[in-house]
Amino acid sequence: MSDRFGIGDTLPTVTVDLVGGGTLDLPEGLDSSYRVVLFYRGHW
Repeated sequence: MSDRFGIGDTLPTVTVDLVGGGTLDLPEGLDSSYRVVLFYRGHW
């Protein structure tokens, strides 16, 4: 991972698969002015 986010950087447009099925387009799929996205990689 050579590119990292810095303070104030904008999240690029990305589509992620949801655990329960379906997808979510980020950041457009979040409809709040305050946003937190948590990526949980799961169990080894």
